Amino acid sequence: MLWYCRLSLSFLFVLAAGRARADWPGFRGVTGGLSNEQGLPTEWGPEKNVVWKTPLPGPGSSSPIVWKDRVFVTCYSDYGLKKADKGDIAKLRRHLLAVDRKTGKILWDRETPPLLPETEYSANITEHGYASSTPVTDGERIYVFYGRGGVHAFGLDGKPLWHKEVGSGLNSWGSAASPILVGNKLIVNAGVESDALIAFDKITGEEKWRAKGIGHCWSTPVLVELPGGKQEIALSVQAALYGFDPDNGDKLWECEGPSTATASSTPVTRDGVLFAIGAGFDGRSTVAVKAGGRGDVTKTHVLWRQKVGANHCSPVLVDGRLYWVSGRAICLDAKTGAIVLDKDLYGARQEYVSAVAAGGKIFAFTRRDGAFVLAANEAFEKLAHNDLGDNSIFNSCPAVSGGNLFVRSNAFLYCLGQKP
Repeated sequence: MLWYCRLSLSFLFVLAAGRARADWPGFRGVTGGLSNEQGLPTEWGPEKNVVWKTPLPGPGSSSPIVWKDRVFVTCYSDYGLKKADKGDIAKLRRHLLAVDRKTGKILWDRETPPLLPETEYSANITEHGYASSTPVTDGERIYVFYGRGGVHAFGLDGKPLWHKEVGSGLNSWGSAASPILVGNKLIVNAGVESDALIAFDKITGEEKWRAKGIGHCWSTPVLVELPGGKQEIALSVQAALYGFDPDNGDKLWECEGPSTATASSTPVTRDGVLFAIGAGFDGRSTVAVKAGGRGDVTKTHVLWRQKVGANHCSPVLVDGRLYWVSGRAICLDAKTGAIVLDKDLYGARQEYVSAVAAGGKIFAFTRRDGAFVLAANEAFEKLAHNDLGDNSIFNSCPAVSGGNLFVRSNAFLYCLGQKP
């Protein structure tokens, strides 16, 4: 089989579009954290290769996205900022910011109040907060998912276009899954709020279908391209993977997934194969599954399993190798699942941050241990260990666009780039 070593035509088309526009329109871009960008900085610090640094009105764990001359990111304010004084939840405000990508200037700030009841501040939700879902854009509208607060569509000027609730369910961990666009539909994992994967018309907000029975999970859905131009939507749920028909939401197949306690890691897909990682009470694991089956495909479509994994971060696939960083730096052969490298990098940690890859390098930010730049090869050499020195938490995946890395902490949004 050639799926593990060749790029599909659709993937090449996406890369060509990326070269022309250098956009990063949603969670982990358009190819699961992989970019064809060159010339990204290997080293940075408070006074090195920081193009600009913009204070944010509040914390958040969502990732920035980039469309042409703007960067969009969400955050929250006015509630749950201090353990000693959590405040009044009715005052919670979620923010969608538009930032000038050249200067870092905030162009507009759209505030959204909560729908009550909302998840109260607790030891669980403080790990990532009230703005953990990454926006997505089609270049005409921006879509954000605020969990109990529903789905919001805005114009590029910040004008509200539509808002839809997805359910009233709550979880002490809050909400975190990011929406994706599939054709004219916006797909939202509302497992916490209504036990459902929901599709909305992206222009009107009309609900097109609702697939029930996914349980509480925090993974972002992914679009799987199959031979012949067919497509499926795949979702990692607790201890399973599901495949859905994008047209009507019918569940096409299911499979025993990786070990998982929370199902918050998002799979990566290439040439019709899904790679999913997880960690649960019964250990850590990774599974490779060929999509396109029907019914229970555990015995027919699982290509391999491996006893390594991670709980929250998502892997990136580069040149036939699967990489992720969460305390340990892991590299697997994507064809066989064989462990190429498994080494301690900075101690036992569980990261929300998902690494990205570009120019033969892996860029792995961490919550409190700085950012590592590693070679995207079998040796996985450490090329640099960088610290921006702002003493805040980094939970988000960087966006790669136009020779820059855009990354946010709980306090700042950064543009990193080569500076003489």
